[in-house]
Amino acid sequence: MDTRVALLGIVVENTDSAESLNALLHDFRQYIVGRMGIPYHKKGINIISVAMDAPNDVISTLSGKIGMLNGVSIKTVYAKV
Repeated sequence: MDTRVALLGIVVENTDSAESLNALLHDFRQYIVGRMGIPYHKKGINIISVAMDAPNDVISTLSGKIGMLNGVSIKTVYAKV
């Protein structure tokens, strides 16, 4: 199965959604290469980047589910290779 490398850029403005977000990331853990979270206290947000290597439909599914969380924004960038 062909896979793609992608970076998910996530901004969490509503910390009540953090538990749901972490549950989703846990469910897709087999495709996650790495993740980094940065709390930005000055603005009251959290910034998370997630590197994935997965089939396109898996990346799209996770991105869509995260995007439906209250107070959470996401953008996905795909590698050209």
